[in-house]
Formats: sequence, C-alpha cells, structure tokens
Amino acid sequence: MRRSNLPAELNRFVGRTAEQAALTALLGTSRLVTVVGVGGVGKTRLALRAAAGAQKRYGEGVRLAELAPLRDPELVAYALVEALGLTDHTPRPPREVLVEHLAERRMLLVVDGFEHLVESCAPLVRELLAHAPGLTVLAVGRRPLRVAGEAVFALAPMGEADAVTLLAERAAEAGAPVTGTTPAGAPVGSADPGSPDLPDAGTALEPGAEAVRELCRRLDGIPLALELAAGRLPLLSVEQMLHRLDDRFRLLTDGERGVLPRHQTLRTAIGWSHELCTPEERLLWARLSVFAGPFDLEAVEYVCGSRELPPERVLDHLGGLIAQSLVSREDTPAGPAYRLLDTVAAYGAEWLAALGDTERMRRRHRDWYMGLATWCELEWFSPRQPEVAARTDAALPNLRAALDLCLELPEDAHLAQHLAGTLWFAWVGCGRLSEGRHWLERAVALESGHEEARLKALWVLGYVSVLQGDGTAAVAALHECGERARSSRNALAEAYATHRMGCLALLSDDLPRAESLIGRALDSYRELGELNSNVLMGQVEVAMARAFRGDLAGAVAICREVREVCEERGELWTRAYALYVLAYSAWTRDAYGEARELLTECVSIHHTFRDLVGLVLAIELLALVTVSEGDAAEAAVLQGAAVPVWDTVGIRLFGSEAFDGPRALCEQRAEEALGAEAFGVAVQEGRRLPLDAVVERALAARRDPAAGDPADAAAPRPFRTAGSARVPGTRKPAGSPTGKGGEAAG
Repeated sequence: MRRSNLPAELNRFVGRTAEQAALTALLGTSRLVTVVGVGGVGKTRLALRAAAGAQKRYGEGVRLAELAPLRDPELVAYALVEALGLTDHTPRPPREVLVEHLAERRMLLVVDGFEHLVESCAPLVRELLAHAPGLTVLAVGRRPLRVAGEAVFALAPMGEADAVTLLAERAAEAGAPVTGTTPAGAPVGSADPGSPDLPDAGTALEPGAEAVRELCRRLDGIPLALELAAGRLPLLSVEQMLHRLDDRFRLLTDGERGVLPRHQTLRTAIGWSHELCTPEERLLWARLSVFAGPFDLEAVEYVCGSRELPPERVLDHLGGLIAQSLVSREDTPAGPAYRLLDTVAAYGAEWLAALGDTERMRRRHRDWYMGLATWCELEWFSPRQPEVAARTDAALPNLRAALDLCLELPEDAHLAQHLAGTLWFAWVGCGRLSEGRHWLERAVALESGHEEARLKALWVLGYVSVLQGDGTAAVAALHECGERARSSRNALAEAYATHRMGCLALLSDDLPRAESLIGRALDSYRELGELNSNVLMGQVEVAMARAFRGDLAGAVAICREVREVCEERGELWTRAYALYVLAYSAWTRDAYGEARELLTECVSIHHTFRDLVGLVLAIELLALVTVSEGDAAEAAVLQGAAVPVWDTVGIRLFGSEAFDGPRALCEQRAEEALGAEAFGVAVQEGRRLPLDAVVERALAARRDPAAGDPADAAAPRPFRTAGSARVPGTRKPAGSPTGKGGEAAG
C-alpha cells in the first residue's frame, strides 16, 4: 500500500501560511482535529496541504477518505476500508476490519465531507480512536463531529492580501491577468505565500488595486467565490464584476448596503456565476449534479445529452464550465475525469429540482452505469481486463449511487438484483467481497418478480460467501438458486449454482465431490455455449482437485489448455490461477526457476486486480520454492508476510489441508534449516511488511538463469499424456451463440 493516497495539487497553493502552521501544530497535540467552516472557504485544500506536510510523523502514512459522494450511511465503514487500501474477504463487519487493521498502526486518516453522514461517522471515528492509539483523524466538514477529545479548527475566509494574490493567480491561469494586484514593478504571482513582499493593507499598489481589493472584500475572501470570479475575468473587467455583485447584494439587503452572512455571500457568488453562464451551460450544470464523485465525458454525453443539449455539443459546454472553475478536471488510471465541487453540485441540484427533472436524470444516470457494468462484465473476458478494473474503480461512487436508486424504488428491485449480480467481477476479481455481499444481500431480500435477475444475484451471493468462508450462507443462496433455476428451467443459472457448490466442496477438502459437481457444471456450460472467466476458473478448480489427489499430469494438461485459451482471449485473472497449478507442478520436478517465473507473473496479476486469495496462495507457494532453492531465511519472511494477508482473506487456507500443504512443508524445511528462534524472527519480519513491500520483494527475487521461459511454446511441457486433459467439460467450449460470452446471462 502506498504511504499516501492524497491527490496531487493541480495549481499552486496560495496563502494560508499561519493557518497551515496552526493546523499542523494542532495535529501534533490532538488525535481528532476537525476543520470546520462555510462552504467554499478552502477547508479541504488546507487540510490536504497540512496532511501532506505532516506525513513524516506517521509510520503508516496518510490516507484520505472522501465521504461526500456517499448517500447510504451504511457505506461509511466500507468507504474507509477502501481508502485504507484494504481488501477484506471475510464476512466480518467492516468496522471490525478497520479496528483490527488500525489497532497497532501509526497513521493519519483524513475524513472529508462527512457532514451529511455525521450520525454514522461520529460513532465510527470514536470507536477507531478508542481502539487504535496510534491513529490521528483529521476531519473536514461544515460542522464538528461532537466526539470527546475533538479539537475544532474553525477556518475563516482569507485575509485581504492572500485573497488578492489568489484572485490574481487564478485570473492569470485563466488567461486574464489583472493589474494592480502586486506592488509596483512586481509581476503578478511572483511572491511566495507568507513572503513579506505580498501586498497588505498599507502597501502602495498600482492603479486599479482598490477595485481588486473591493472585489475581494465583497466576496468576503472566500476562496471558491474568488476562483469563480477569476474564471469570469476573461469576459468581464473587475469594475463590471463589482457592479453586477453590487446589484445582487442590494437586492438581498432590501436595497441598502448591508453585510450578508458568509454562506449567503457564497451562494450569491455561485448564483451570479450561474447567471453569467449560457442557458446550455446552466442546464448542463444542473444535470451534472446527479453524478457522485468523478465522471467521464462519455457518461456526461449520455446522461446529460438531449434535444436542448445535443451530445455532440456537450464537450464545448463542459469546457465552458471548466474555464469558469465550476468543474475540475483530473487524470485517473481510467483516463480523464471531471468533478463538480460539492457546493457547486448542491446549487445545481436545487436548479434541477426546480426544473422538476431530478427523478428522470437519476434514472438516466442509473441506466448509464448499468450499461457500463454490463460492458465491463463482458470485457472482463478480454485483453481489456486491467482497463475494466480501473474503470470500475473510478466509477465506484456512481455505481453505488445507481444501486441506491434501484433499491430505493420498489419497481426497480429487479434492476438492483441485475446490477449487483453483474458486478460479480468487481466483488470477486477486484477484492471487494465484503461490499459486494452488502449489496447482494439487500438485493435478494427484495421480491422483484424477475426470476432471471434474482437467480444471477443468488449465485453471485453464493460465490462471494464461499470465498468468504461462510459455508452456511453459501449453501443457502446456492440451494435456493438451484431449486428456483430448475423450477424455471434456467439451465445456465443451475449450472452456476452447481459450479459454486463444487467450489465450496473444493475448499472443504471434499475433492471427489468438487470434481464431480464442477465437471457437471462444465458439461452444461459447454452444451449452452458458455465461455468466460467463470468457465475457465471451473476448469482450473478441477485441475486443483486433481493435483491435490495426486494426478499432477491431469492437472497440468488442463491448466495448459486454460492458459492457451487465456492467451487467445487476453484473459489474465483466470490465467494467474492456472499458472499457480503449473508452478506447483514445476516445483515437484525441481524446476525451481520455472516455478519462480510462473509465480512472479501470478503475483503481479493478482496484485493488479487486488485479488488477495490468489495473491496469498502464490506467495506461500513462492516461499516453498524459495526454501527449496536453499534460502530458508527469505522463505520464512515470505511465510510471515502471508499471515496478515490471510487475516484479511478469512480462515487461513480456507481450513483446507490440501491448500495448506505447501505452507506446512515450507515451514518444516525452513525451521529445520534456521532453527526455531531464527525462523521465528524471520517470520515476524515478514509479518511487519506492508503488502506492497511484500509484492515488490517477491517480484524482485532472483530468477534461475538456467530456467527457460515458461511462456515459450518450445519449452518442455511436463506431464502431458494422451487423453489426460479430458475431464467433463474441459475441452474448449464453443463461443456463446449470443456473442455475449454468457456472463450477462443466468
């Protein structure tokens, strides 16, 4: 895990020198500091700046949890789990996971935008602070949490000198430098915040300075209001802006020059910016308010496009909003993304409600993200798997909002079931089992009247529960799915239920039953033309059962075939599990270099997808390879590193003696070579390593130069025997006649 997930600053931080120093000092004396202030006053920017500056104090670094996009109070703990980079596969409540993870860590957790969730956020923060003495929380919101020990840092608007400098810098960025904002002869923006060269109330300025100062005063020194004003300077002079503001302020103070409350000043500045937008920009602004968190251009074009706002013109209008500092642009692993500031979004939501268009736009938003989820599910079985993982991660706040709407409307229960089931690859393949189960259980609790959607949600719920080690919940979901599938003659859903019952048997060491059930499911998949990651994973699971029963030749033949299909389709996730079996086979014939090469690829793929189940299995087998190569100390470190990973996965090695074989043998050999005391020291060293460091260590380990490339088609393929690859359903199934790969069905 990286030491910080704080976003990079997109422009220069201006002013606030004294406030930053005071906040940093407060973090040194208080374990809970809450930055409060009116909207747009710069709370988040200052908090992130202070957090970045204080990072060296915290051994485990700084993590940011953004709560503003959440609507469901139950998701607060899940959002913190996500922010901490945890991948918990257990059925434990996320609060328990957080407490356990933070208990012995020294970390700064920044919780931003909690005010609408304070009733659920405050008790959680209180619990975390009580159980994690090394934790410091920096909260950012419009009101305090009201938790014992809280130090409230009230952030006032900018002083005049800082306000003038901010306005000047942002105006220059917008291509409209203003005159009169610096001492005579000094270029705009040349002074460093806190420098004695910055203008103050007694500094002689160039002509025009008084108008700039008056604008900053009229905007109360509120950074967001100043940035919005700067975004308008390419079109209006400072004097014109003052005149327009004065008109609005007189209206709001009964025609007399009075002082508005600061929150009203900001609303007035936003409203004035709204008036200066074109009708199309205003409409786009209102419609963008339905997004939660970042969004991409394609989503905007679909959700917001209409006859009044043609999709082909959306980019131009979006550019206009960006130029006015109403929308921000950011780069993400999934590509460019856009975001409305919370205060700006709230104003847009009011306008959307006034237009009577909120419900329709929320439905369009839901429809887009249902379509995105369907596309991602289909493209998961393709060379675009890493892109799918990145897009799903970026879209998670909006996918949550779509699920919320589906669950909110009784007539959309089937859509909730469909969407929660369609996202199986995000829950299972990208390390979100716990959150997936949250949505799946809520969805299947509803009677939708749409059997196909319910069946899919049931088998996915069963699959998630199997991987969480919750056999009781898994059997209940899969039994219901199988019974209902037979009643409705849905052969595909029945095959998935049978497959996952076989997976449960595999993890329970009932190997003959596992091979029988999964083989039966594979036969059905083949007859139905189903080919996707789930089908290939079923073949790997059969191979695992065979390997554990001593038929390595049969296991290797199956996994080589799976690897070939994966290479043809560009599939990585299932490929990694096939490589695990092939690496085990290579180890049994002392081909340690080949085994290490296979496992290195395994580790890299699983870490990319945050699949901790596959990752920890690969690390433990890599430890066995390492001790077999003669490095008992490094093997012990790797074994130790696997322990905390298993703690987040669930029951170690699923409680399975078969899966435990490599670990037990490695422990025996390493302890014999090192002695009990040295072995224990090395294990403890591994337990203290963060996951990213473990992965880096595994990927950087030496490779036997004499070993051939296991991906080379000319390399020898061990244990290939005539007919050994044939178990029920293990030959390549035909492509789905629907062209959908089958994952959208069932």
